[in-house]
Amino acid sequence: MLKATLRSFLAHKGRLLLSALAVVLSVAFVAGSLIFSDTVTRTFDRLFASTAADVTVSPKNDLKSRVATGATPTLAASLADRLAKVDGVAATHVDVSVENLTIVDRENKSIGPTSGAPTIATNWQVTKRSPVKLTSGHAPHGADEALLDADTAKHKHVAIGDTLTVQAERTFPVRIVGIATFTTTNPGAALLFLDTPTAQTNLLGSRDAATSIAVDAAPGVADAPLKQRIAAQVGTGRYEVKTADEQAKDAAAQLGGFLDVIKYVMLGFAGIAVLVGVFLIVNTFSMLIAQRTRELGLLRALGADRRQVRRSVLTEALLLGLVGSTLGLAAGIGLALGLIRLMSAFGMNLKSTEMVIGWPTPVTSYVVGVGVTFVAAYLPARRAAGVSPMAALSDAEVAGVGRPLRTRALVGSVVGVAGAAALAGCATASKTATSASLLGLGVVLTLIATVIAGPLLVRPVIRVLGGAFPALFGPVGRMSQRNALRNPRRTGATAAALMVGLALVGGMSVASASMSKSFDHQIDKTLGSDFVIQNSNFVPFTREITDKVRATEGAGLVVRQRFTPVAVRLPDGKRVETTAAGYDPRLDDVAHVTYTQGDTAAALGAGRLSMDATFARDHGVRVGSVIPVEFPAERKTELTVGALTDQGGSGGFGMQGGLVFGFGTVEKYVPGGQDSALYVNAAPGTSPDRLRAHLEQTLKPYPQVQVRDQADYKKLVHDQIAVLLYLVYALLGLAIVIAVLGVVNTLALSVVERTREIGLLRAIGLARRQLRRMIRLESVVIAVFGAVLGLALGLVWGVCVQRVLALQGMKSLAIPWTTIVAVVVGSAVVGIVAALLPALRASRMNVLAAIAHE
Repeated sequence: MLKATLRSFLAHKGRLLLSALAVVLSVAFVAGSLIFSDTVTRTFDRLFASTAADVTVSPKNDLKSRVATGATPTLAASLADRLAKVDGVAATHVDVSVENLTIVDRENKSIGPTSGAPTIATNWQVTKRSPVKLTSGHAPHGADEALLDADTAKHKHVAIGDTLTVQAERTFPVRIVGIATFTTTNPGAALLFLDTPTAQTNLLGSRDAATSIAVDAAPGVADAPLKQRIAAQVGTGRYEVKTADEQAKDAAAQLGGFLDVIKYVMLGFAGIAVLVGVFLIVNTFSMLIAQRTRELGLLRALGADRRQVRRSVLTEALLLGLVGSTLGLAAGIGLALGLIRLMSAFGMNLKSTEMVIGWPTPVTSYVVGVGVTFVAAYLPARRAAGVSPMAALSDAEVAGVGRPLRTRALVGSVVGVAGAAALAGCATASKTATSASLLGLGVVLTLIATVIAGPLLVRPVIRVLGGAFPALFGPVGRMSQRNALRNPRRTGATAAALMVGLALVGGMSVASASMSKSFDHQIDKTLGSDFVIQNSNFVPFTREITDKVRATEGAGLVVRQRFTPVAVRLPDGKRVETTAAGYDPRLDDVAHVTYTQGDTAAALGAGRLSMDATFARDHGVRVGSVIPVEFPAERKTELTVGALTDQGGSGGFGMQGGLVFGFGTVEKYVPGGQDSALYVNAAPGTSPDRLRAHLEQTLKPYPQVQVRDQADYKKLVHDQIAVLLYLVYALLGLAIVIAVLGVVNTLALSVVERTREIGLLRAIGLARRQLRRMIRLESVVIAVFGAVLGLALGLVWGVCVQRVLALQGMKSLAIPWTTIVAVVVGSAVVGIVAALLPALRASRMNVLAAIAHE
């Protein structure tokens, strides 16, 4: 049996390798994701471990929100002298590090990284833990000298002697006097080094300010005991004291968010490859077993029992899984290498020689590859075991065309009704969490139901889709339609691979179109200013920019917006951390906020705040309620609720809870903060176009700041949503590649299966061109059938997603009909492409040999 199994596998290796490609793709994405994330994690673990001080003392902040306020938490630099006297301390260093800044060259172009990594200005001090070393020039001395990291200097063409402008707490010029090169991995940031007094004065506004104090332990002193002594000296109320290990873990946790995005995206591709590949493998094994009915019957007649036959087929699947997993693991290594080089192009200089391939990677790869293939082949293997020895004397197919579909109809109906009920519950639920949970359940159940019941839909749908074929193509069109109807199970399984990808695209296209339309509606409804001034990456900007905008010719009203993390203690006893927004008093002149109670004056008054009405109702808050509020640096106060807003109609000016208060409150409790946006109206007698020209001229020295009107704001939102849609299209592309392989496999096996039939058709006068057309039409109708099922399912999903979004204020529904039509047409093209090779092979058959084929 083993010899027979190996011969059978090698006899069909070409067809099986098409199925193996689905396994290769899924394993490649899994392996690539694991290798890349392991490589980045280990690289940065080394960086964090080698650069973290033995103990670090920094200002305490109990708020987990990382929203940028523009205020840099500081502590007294004189604390370093106190810490130097603690038993076990060898040395202390004052650290100054600021990220919320921009550095421009002589042409007012930012030298910051384009990858989204930060631009950091810090003080220059050489210690054993410095991540850089001076490689040319000399160390900075005085207010006008600075060092720049070598990678930024190279990419931005900055040389020693060049002058740069730093826009931070204050704007000041610096002359580059040296270049510092990373001794470890460059995380992608741009680093500017100043001497310590200059960094303190120009970045923090005081010679006695620091962002943290680094403490070096004396020889033989462990970090943990030293931390305890330092904590006892400074207290834990105002300061956060961490060992090197704790610092490294915190930094790794922040990096984990970035890695998770890449990992989940790649695992999403792997999941699609696995899901679509299952259909391909099931179909391939089912057809191979159907063609080998006589062979399996002879094995049974010669004494092989059911278990041996089933084991033979599963052994073939195991071999396929092993081959696919091995090739997939190799492809995954190549994919990880490509990602590492891509990151290097964006400034994160990872070394391919330090690629990490831990033991979990190959284990996971083989579990995924072999497991998927084994599970997909199990049902065909059971069918093979049921072949009767008498089948060796007949031409019967194991996957009998005429077998009833009653079981499928029953199971598909039950699962489909459950899925429809879940989606109906999603559409009618009043809470986002409940609606989203029901949506996920409904998507899974309706997908399973459609796959199960797909063969039941083959005859009615394909009769409609191919109804014009006889009229357009004559007997060839009629035969192509009937070929597609011949085996509903096969047609349904082949189309299911394409259906999965297109259902995903259909659902996400509706969701993204609805989001875009909803945001357009909200922007039209809420944004009342002529222009919005914002940083391109949405971080706050310096006060200097606000002052210059106010002084711009033609600028009238300017309303400032500033964000801050807060924590509120609510009447129901819950403590909620969120982000709040502060505005100048004349908010009504630049925005249209919908209030359910109160007004802007009550919301922005001293000691007042406003809150989203739904959030307030859920937590027992009313107008007049006094709410304890915590700000950064443990500043606390109590504010009275003066107004309640309709967050769905307010354009989302606040975050969770819609917390908004007056600008004076923000300035009082978050001193040193910076503005996140300016809402600007033209002065009387000045046209918006003229004001825009003046604003752009004013902001020319600040390349990070953008002037946007309503149309620009809409485009910004659309572009951000498009990024998600492009990811979905990439998933679609992967699904289509595997689906095309499935159609090619199905048609190729179908051609072999119908060899005698094709020979007879050629013998009675069917031309080669007509034969190719028949197979192409069969492929097209199968592909379009999958597209119709997928899009119909995707439209239902998309509408339900929109109902979930409606609970967050995005209430507009949009159906992208252009995209849907384009997908259907594209599916027909996919069908034509998939049929090229099988049709060519069929047309080249020897007629007499085909007629004699058994």
